[in-house]
Amino acid sequence: MPRLASLFLPFLPIDRIRRSERKDAPPSSSSPRFRGEGNHPQGGGGASFNFEAETSERPACSCPNAPGFRPGARWARDEEIRSLAPIATAQAPLVTAHRSGQRVVLAALSREALALGLEPGMAVTQARMLVPGLDVRDSDPEGDGAWLARLGLLAARRWTPRAAVSGPDGLWLDLSGVAHLFGGERRMADRILAYCARLGFSARIAVAGSAGAAHALARFGAGPLILCPPGGEAAALAPLPLAALRLDEPTLAAARRLGLETIADLVAKPRAPLQRRFGRSLLTRLDQALGRAGEPFDPIVPVDPPSILLRFVEPIGTAEAIAEAMAEAMRRLVRRLEQEGLAVRRLDFACERVDGETQIVGVGTARATRDGPHLLRLLGARIETIEPGFGIECVRLTAARVEPLGPQPIEGGLAGERPAPDIVPLIDRLAGRLGSRRLYRASAVESDVPERSVRRVPPLAATAAWPSWPRPVRLLSPPERIDNVVALLPDQPPRRFSWRGRAYRVRQADGPERIHGEWWKRKGEAEAVRDYFQVEDEAGQRFWLFRRGDGEDSRTGDLSWYLHGLFG
Repeated sequence: MPRLASLFLPFLPIDRIRRSERKDAPPSSSSPRFRGEGNHPQGGGGASFNFEAETSERPACSCPNAPGFRPGARWARDEEIRSLAPIATAQAPLVTAHRSGQRVVLAALSREALALGLEPGMAVTQARMLVPGLDVRDSDPEGDGAWLARLGLLAARRWTPRAAVSGPDGLWLDLSGVAHLFGGERRMADRILAYCARLGFSARIAVAGSAGAAHALARFGAGPLILCPPGGEAAALAPLPLAALRLDEPTLAAARRLGLETIADLVAKPRAPLQRRFGRSLLTRLDQALGRAGEPFDPIVPVDPPSILLRFVEPIGTAEAIAEAMAEAMRRLVRRLEQEGLAVRRLDFACERVDGETQIVGVGTARATRDGPHLLRLLGARIETIEPGFGIECVRLTAARVEPLGPQPIEGGLAGERPAPDIVPLIDRLAGRLGSRRLYRASAVESDVPERSVRRVPPLAATAAWPSWPRPVRLLSPPERIDNVVALLPDQPPRRFSWRGRAYRVRQADGPERIHGEWWKRKGEAEAVRDYFQVEDEAGQRFWLFRRGDGEDSRTGDLSWYLHGLFG
């Protein structure tokens, strides 16, 4: 017996807008306020010391004694303020609008907007009068449909081979024969709902014996998950309104005038008068929902990646023969990619031996390309890893990952300027020899803790701007403990210390720069404090040291010293 599920996304346009905003939102630009602000040119606090010309007057410390945040964690400070505020932090009402004739009306509404009495189809001017400050965005049905198609493609690859788009706000999933692979229908439905929740989308799902029943229960049933037992569609649909049958508005209006409100009222009536009054469409929708009539199901078919298969009359086993087969497959694949307007990000070259074993070698590119000679050089470097055994019967070259590639402008062609050198081929060749994990660029991350303020990004990825605070060229990971430190508490830098068995005497120093723990990430850092100092020894070597704790409160640290970086 067929089992069909309807996945309903009631707030798809709203959730998609908010998800994109959460992903792209920059940190707050409000500047924190410190006591003693402005005494240090970098804003991190501290004064300069020269032990050779030290006076008896103690230098003033510009570090705050109360917890605060440097500019690197402005958004965290704002989050703390919001958490302490007595007002609620509920999201503002958000709606989308589109033009209908001569009016601009509401298309999709958030929960907050629905709770305030707004409805789809209401004029935007009326909605603004009822809800001042209403956030109105332009509707994007094409974007919503593209996202829904991507979700359907993922469903066809991971959940069930038969998945179809059911209008602008949901999917149909055929669970016949696949639910047991996920532990049953309930566990599979829970997994789908959890996946949608991780993406940031509200979802409802219903499973029934027909697509119409599942569609109606998902949109008008009670609860986010409804499992209709086989044969129980009539009882489950009886209390639902007639709108659950996907009828047009004129038919619904005519049914209301006759006193037909629910599906149970419709089922109790004789069929012949209903057909004469409403036509065949009403009974067709009813029979489809009750499983008496079939309904077309147009599943999404995942597109196979472009590939070229070469079979040989006699098995091959030499490196020269493999290279020739690779070159021929590459020429055919490039022609196919040009016809489809695609470019390669990853290639897989599979060799099937006469003993039935398949060997696969693959290469990746930093940028989408269909440069045949360049791709052939990358693959040619992997021939030596292929073990032909007693011979290779056939080879298959597959573009495992492709991207659209249109015409590219020629840089500096008409202006007479020399174009910038393209380093992508060099990156691809180095990645093929060293591994893609060993090629990266350093990018800044907005974090107070120095070891968390940098991350690795791909060689061609954009990098974040570096802050203006002085930082050493080399950071030690992890910071190394230093001993025999002589320093006056709470704000004086060390006068001497020992590191790796060698004693250093400090001649000049600058600091402290106070860094508080990231309490929003780890509870153990709620009161943690580090005081950083830039010091220079008598030989001119410059070090970046820090002390755990503020020198006054033992809860902020154990007053141990560490070397975190080296300048120059």
